[in-house]
Amino acid sequence: MKDAQYDQLIDDIFIALEDALDAQEQAFDYDSNGDIFTIIIPDGSKIVLNKQPPLQQLWMATKFNGHHFNYEEDGRWVDERTGVEFFSFLDEAVSKQAGFDVTLDLNS
Repeated sequence: MKDAQYDQLIDDIFIALEDALDAQEQAFDYDSNGDIFTIIIPDGSKIVLNKQPPLQQLWMATKFNGHHFNYEEDGRWVDERTGVEFFSFLDEAVSKQAGFDVTLDLNS
């Protein structure tokens, strides 16, 4: 994939994430700063997403672990170790870290 396409795919995820977090009933905050998107959980802990342009990956770090997602030809971002799809994993990670169920509705 071309670098511009990769950048656009990640930027689209970050924009959708802003909208999804703004729509939550719970008080989630976030910080978007170029290649890094930080979700601030109500307890103050963080989940950090960042672009990895040289590898064309999307990385996620939670307080429990880190994951590297690759873009597949079918349009899904998939964890290179576990095979888990990014959007479902993100809901699980945010829910686990927040201590309550969260559905961000980012599947697009």
